[in-house]
Amino acid sequence: MGSSPVGTQETIRFGKDFEVDPRAFELRYLGSALKLERIPFQVLLILIEQRGQLVTREEIAEKIWGKDVFLDTDNSINGAIRKIRQVLKDDPQEPRYVQTLSGRGYRFIAPVSEDELETPAPVRHESSHPDEADKGTIIALQIAEERRRKTADAAPDAAVGHWRRVGLLASLFCCCAIGIGAWIGWTHFYGAGAAHPIRSIAVLPLQNLSGDPAQEYFADGMTEELITELSRIQSLKVISHTSVMEYKGTRKHLPQIASELGVDAVLEGSVIRENDEVRVTVQLLDGPHDRHIWSESYERPLHGVLNLQREVAEAVTRQIRITLTPEQEARLNAPRTVDPEAYEAYLRGRYYLSTQFTLEQPLLQAKSYFEQSIHKDPGFAPAYSGLADAYFYLALFHHVPEKTGLQSALDALHKSVQLDDSIGEPHDTLGLISWLHDWNWEAAERELDEAIALAPSYPCAHEDRAEFLAFLGRRAEALAELTRVNQIDFGPSADHTEAHVYFQLRDYQSLLEASRRGVASNPNEWVEHLNLGVAYEGTGKLPKAISEYKKAVELSNGDQGARGSLAHALAATGNRADAEKILRDVEHPSKDSYVSPYILATIYASLGQKDKAFQYLEKAFDEKSLDLSWNLKADLRIDNLRSDQRFQDLARRVQLPQ
Repeated sequence: MGSSPVGTQETIRFGKDFEVDPRAFELRYLGSALKLERIPFQVLLILIEQRGQLVTREEIAEKIWGKDVFLDTDNSINGAIRKIRQVLKDDPQEPRYVQTLSGRGYRFIAPVSEDELETPAPVRHESSHPDEADKGTIIALQIAEERRRKTADAAPDAAVGHWRRVGLLASLFCCCAIGIGAWIGWTHFYGAGAAHPIRSIAVLPLQNLSGDPAQEYFADGMTEELITELSRIQSLKVISHTSVMEYKGTRKHLPQIASELGVDAVLEGSVIRENDEVRVTVQLLDGPHDRHIWSESYERPLHGVLNLQREVAEAVTRQIRITLTPEQEARLNAPRTVDPEAYEAYLRGRYYLSTQFTLEQPLLQAKSYFEQSIHKDPGFAPAYSGLADAYFYLALFHHVPEKTGLQSALDALHKSVQLDDSIGEPHDTLGLISWLHDWNWEAAERELDEAIALAPSYPCAHEDRAEFLAFLGRRAEALAELTRVNQIDFGPSADHTEAHVYFQLRDYQSLLEASRRGVASNPNEWVEHLNLGVAYEGTGKLPKAISEYKKAVELSNGDQGARGSLAHALAATGNRADAEKILRDVEHPSKDSYVSPYILATIYASLGQKDKAFQYLEKAFDEKSLDLSWNLKADLRIDNLRSDQRFQDLARRVQLPQ
């Protein structure tokens, strides 16, 4: 699909100072070439050829892509018209060049003049797709032939038209031969269509074409699952889901998006779900040059959607000439099915888990959807992995008792690995549990490494590994891992991770810079405000720390950790009464809920009651509290305990890294 520039007969002038040279595939203003991509240029030629007349979308699509194309042509045409107007500085409300006839099509309304040239002289240009040389020739020459046919019909000598058509066919044959030769050489050196090796890719949010806003979760979920599938391929850098979601509905040009994300290629497309059928249309583009590489449409029953995702991933690797390992190839070719209702519930669960993983109600909602998915399809491994994550974060943020939450998470993880040991997500969560609960640093590193080996571009695994390395005190390795995170994740979670790395390293100035970026990018996430509060306190700015802690408490609906930090800062400024009130509220909650012994220990330490603080630290040790391992080395709330022999004994028993 697509086209490349070819030689035609006329230079076309319109407006005051614009001219189009179809032979050079060039739009010029006052003699200077303007940047206009291939598809918009072809659309402009079609509109100019039929100036003054209505040109429907169907006519444009047929001339450019043919009758039986499986592409989201409406979106492509919208983008082309937008780019034409941008380069011509044409106002759609008061057009001088391209008029939109709502629901019908477009009309070119500017005056046009043509300059006859002496010879057709086809010009060879490099094509970015094996079909582009021939297809582009046909489109451009069809337009030129229509002009000549009108001229020939008015001429007294019909033989002129006959011989021009003979010349057209000869030119077409010649250009097709050139196109075939170009394709052979091009694909030999670069693959199907890229003008340079492709080693990185971004999957832009798939458009929901169902017409039902309630199906947005399905389109977003399909985007995330395609990213997950591609992230398992070694030697291919895949940008994270949170990063690309910022481009949902964007009007930015493709080269700008590719530059901002630092990728060689972009995969874009659409999805529509009707009953138990799903149709996905995707297009692979050379990002920096906005060149078409490949496109395809897939229509499958919903129970075959997992195979569809693997087909797309396999096709992408084939088009960009990525060599798969035997294990990866076997995985992509292994047939998988899933119950449609199970898959829908799974996507809904992933939506809640990926957008609000720190709050109780969204996590409970995610847990419920994963349980529904498992009930509908007990053999669907990703649903168990999702359920494990929901339980883990419910325990981590004190929404359920740690013991029951972690046991449920471990049961789900083992089932997920038993069903499919080729996915990386369960190993990432196993790594976190080995670190934060089991205090088994070797097992934690092994599991995190395994997660990355199975899914090299899975951002959560890289983020968790960076934080773990910082906890171990391996600063250089942690910062190197953080660099890898920043290559695949440009979203709020990358700032979140950077803040946690510097928290573990007790580098409060760097934490301040990272947490400020985190709050700016995600102002409604309470953890970002908590991180900023710690940074302010660590740099001696207690009033600012109190302000941020209060925001964290409010946004989290009273998270215990945020209240513990607020109590510590209040006590440090002499406001003992308010700190003691927080202690009473945390120690005796209004509802029957789990209270972290570690958080109570920090508040008692803040109030100078060291014996009570150690009493609760021992309880946290007995429970193997998740808070203990995460905080014991870095938490400034217990700095007044560190010189105590009881603390040193506790650190030895936890085997705290030095």
